[in-house]
Amino acid sequence: MNYDVIVVGSGMSGGIAAKEFCEKGYKTLVLDRGEPIEHGQYKTEGLAPWQMAFRGEVLQEFKLQQHIQKNIYIYSDFTKHHLINDLENPYIQKQPFIWYRSATVGGKSLIWGRQSYRWCEQDFKANKQDGYGVDWPIRYRDIAPWYDYIEPFVGISGSYENLPQLPDGKFLPPQPLNVVERDMKAKVEEAFPERKFIPARMANLTQASKIHTDLGRGQCQARSECPRGCSFGGYYSSNSAALPAAKRTGNLTLIANAQVQEVLYDDEDRRATGVRYVDNKTGKSHSINAKVVFMCASTLGSIQILLNSKSTTFPNGIGNRYDILGRYIMDHCGGGGASGKIPGYLDDYYKGRRPGGVYIPRFRNLENTLSITKSTNNQTKNGFLRGYGFQGGASRSGWQWAKNGQGIGADFKAKVSQPGNWYFSMWGFGEVLPRYENRVTLHPTKTDLWGLPLLVTDVTYQQNEINMVDDMTATAVEILTAAGLEDIKGFEGYAPPGGAIHEMGGCCMGVEAKTSYLNKWNQCHEVANLFVTDGAAFSSTSCVNPSITFMAMTARAVDYADKQLKAGLL
Repeated sequence: MNYDVIVVGSGMSGGIAAKEFCEKGYKTLVLDRGEPIEHGQYKTEGLAPWQMAFRGEVLQEFKLQQHIQKNIYIYSDFTKHHLINDLENPYIQKQPFIWYRSATVGGKSLIWGRQSYRWCEQDFKANKQDGYGVDWPIRYRDIAPWYDYIEPFVGISGSYENLPQLPDGKFLPPQPLNVVERDMKAKVEEAFPERKFIPARMANLTQASKIHTDLGRGQCQARSECPRGCSFGGYYSSNSAALPAAKRTGNLTLIANAQVQEVLYDDEDRRATGVRYVDNKTGKSHSINAKVVFMCASTLGSIQILLNSKSTTFPNGIGNRYDILGRYIMDHCGGGGASGKIPGYLDDYYKGRRPGGVYIPRFRNLENTLSITKSTNNQTKNGFLRGYGFQGGASRSGWQWAKNGQGIGADFKAKVSQPGNWYFSMWGFGEVLPRYENRVTLHPTKTDLWGLPLLVTDVTYQQNEINMVDDMTATAVEILTAAGLEDIKGFEGYAPPGGAIHEMGGCCMGVEAKTSYLNKWNQCHEVANLFVTDGAAFSSTSCVNPSITFMAMTARAVDYADKQLKAGLL
């Protein structure tokens, strides 16, 4: 069969690309290396701990088998089948780097944290202002209409705050703060007026609209089992929304267990002709042609394929004439924060297991308080460029404390069934400076089981990120102290790159082919019918969770590609 479009990957970006192309009438092929999984057929959904062989825990020997993936915050016996086994799918780290990869169709949209925030104008201008990285070829005004377009489809709950550093969007009703968080909000904002204490903006439906119910999605059930998969469609995933929307058009073909190895290039026509993939069950290789190729295989996944896409014109990877592909790899830096006990409130509780908590938007180094460039050697009054935000929440301890407790009999059972004290934890996500030397490459001789060269990561954080994480912890302690908490403990240590699961960069957008890989439409400078719309396209990281921006950027790029196709330019 002939296809108009090939989309590589089916997660955040790939799902939206498939939906948009299919709804515009294009015969679209989606290829995903993961196992097939149908919405509504999530094998551990709704199971209680006592229904699992090891009560939801993971045996130590299996953790060793999974290797790096065991570090992910959602890793358990309920979720491990969603994650790739690193020992069977290795990569090489010149410096410590955690590469979280999905093992199923839908990618990380099944296991994401669901916090969804728009970038602001300052985020798109920062590279130009302080001299790090490649200047974005777009600004907030270019992407704002596409946030408006994508947010109602996804379903974002949130409050309207009128903050320039965190633009408001098209929101469903917010998930309310609990009684403790409401009191903390008053205390924190009185002590630090610039530090806003707001409900987390979540891709969980607090109120299902027709656009959601038409796809079979319903309101969030507050079960806090999101990473297992949700048959209610209470949170957004490709599986519950974008892929079904694409499928109902009749224009979608999806092939699972398809490891794309290269984008095919015609040296004479100077265009991509399609892709080659290997069926990772049979080992058989297949080549498929299309008019347009959209790379949405995750940041490092897309780069790995593009670097391996070699031809006479591009011996170092398709479109990589100027050795820019794979450079400026970034993630959010983290590891800073604090937790503490909240005295009192023992007569108060809450209903359900809310999927989101509190967000404290960036307040450091805002544009209206800072004028600084690279030449100042990163010396602001806080000791770092850019900024960070906090995520967190208050809850009462429950039966979990009994895991490490001792006791037996009715008295012990009665004790552990009662809620304990209230606690609050908060942790920071900070913007990493884009650096040319932070990169990924392919190993010259080592390959995986299917012949794809192994990815080599060479990414480190420098003093700017260390200073920022230190400030996160000191500031978190300061905030919790002002809120009246007790037994406050600041976090120690630094998460390695990849630890925030927000990797970006490597196919950066920019104005010139010599310094960037993509133009302002996510289109490869050197190959007009090749687009990259996942995190690899990003020239900086902001400090907010990136997924809603991936999706908005993808919808915008599809709209452009559609117009180019209709004009006969692709």
